[in-house]
Amino acid sequence: MPDTTPQAGAGLLGPAEIRGLAAALGVRPTKTLGQNFVHDAGTVRRIVRSAGVEPGESVLEIGPGLGSLTLALLEAGARVVAVEIDPPLARALPATIADRMPGAADRLSVINADALAITGLESLGLAQPDDGAAPGPAAPPPAAPTRLVANLPYNVAVPVLLTVLAALPSIRSATVMVQAEVADRLAAAPGSRTYGVPSAKTAWHAAARRTITIGRTVFWPVPGVDSALVELTRREPPATTSSREEVFAVVDAAFAQRRKTLRQALAALAGSPDAAEAACRRAGIDPALRGERLDIAAFAALAEALAAPEAPAAAPKAPTSSTAPEEKR
Repeated sequence: MPDTTPQAGAGLLGPAEIRGLAAALGVRPTKTLGQNFVHDAGTVRRIVRSAGVEPGESVLEIGPGLGSLTLALLEAGARVVAVEIDPPLARALPATIADRMPGAADRLSVINADALAITGLESLGLAQPDDGAAPGPAAPPPAAPTRLVANLPYNVAVPVLLTVLAALPSIRSATVMVQAEVADRLAAAPGSRTYGVPSAKTAWHAAARRTITIGRTVFWPVPGVDSALVELTRREPPATTSSREEVFAVVDAAFAQRRKTLRQALAALAGSPDAAEAACRRAGIDPALRGERLDIAAFAALAEALAAPEAPAAAPKAPTSSTAPEEKR
């Protein structure tokens, strides 16, 4: 049975180790893969503490890179399922862990895959939680992760996060490091200037809040922006007869022309401005509002109304935010 005792005093990666590993592997960080490697032990330990990782817990890490955060997760006693798109990095990670933290090597599973291609636990070769399968002679697959902890690649952070939340319902909470601006958008509330498509779609899956700001100097290479942690807690989506895809189509349409009212922004989706206005009224939403005023429950109500035959309109609801609509400049 794997030892999940926290590995106190284990060697994490510093700047010299990061550069040495990269040189040995012939790895040059690329913007295409959004690669910026954390080289500060204090930062990765801070991320793990913020995530509340417990010994024995199954944690999913996307984009482990050279292993900085992976080592900190294993140091805390977690079982780690690491998904890495870059084949050389995926091949090297088990050896790095075996060298620097040999007592934790059997708690690491590395999967060479694109996180955007995750469709479920089976696509990662993982076991369903409590699936009741009888033990056999072969080693069982890693347990389904219940927590996501990751330094997400800058260029695909939002799509990766949404893919994981949609495909892996076993994930009940997440702590992810992203660009500070992206963190603001993920955690934004309706009516704020940063509220948009990422905010609304994330809210379908989870409650999000921005926590710790992380300076750019803890990365190699040094990025041009600061980063921040976002903590997410899984919640049930709004009660609706519409599918997630139908609701997200309304979100996309509402923000595609952000300065326009719902009557105009949803015209193409509804068939005409008049049809969009009628759908808004059926949902009890003022068609003169803009999408930035609606929470995810209101978008779900709009999706239902757009799919429903015409019926008597409900009285418009009050805006979901106290912030008045503003023209964007």
